[in-house]
Amino acid sequence: MRAVCQRVREARVVVDGRTVGEIGTGLVVLLGVARGDSAGDADRLAAKIAKLRIFADAEGRFDRSVVDVGGSVLAVSQFTLLADTAKGNRPSFTDAAPPAEAEPLYARFCDGLRALGLPIATGVFGAKMQVELANDGPVTIVLDTGVSSPRDVERSSRGLE
Repeated sequence: MRAVCQRVREARVVVDGRTVGEIGTGLVVLLGVARGDSAGDADRLAAKIAKLRIFADAEGRFDRSVVDVGGSVLAVSQFTLLADTAKGNRPSFTDAAPPAEAEPLYARFCDGLRALGLPIATGVFGAKMQVELANDGPVTIVLDTGVSSPRDVERSSRGLE
């Protein structure tokens, strides 16, 4: 799973001219589900995002989570986050899970955030959506449950893990 988390002052999702999800202060989470992702990935990612300390404390340091600030989450499915652009100019989406696999994991991710006490708004899975947001900071963090960071790959190749 790959998640792009954006700290926002407000955000909404519009489908066919109608607002289907809306939040004030909190996070917009664009979520891509990859082939081979599991329920455990959805649970771990939900827990990580709920605890991610990217909101400022009184001293201006990133020391508070969306839970700590009483924020909400707008979760939007976005298979294009799994695009492979290594060859040519047209992205390949073969790494993205098919909808029958992705939708239940997206729902589980959202349910996991709700279980942690977060108010959740969502888009419509598989729909063409317009996402409107006021990015706060801007602060944007990318989380990935399946791909090692270049540092992890380097450490592993040197036998440091």
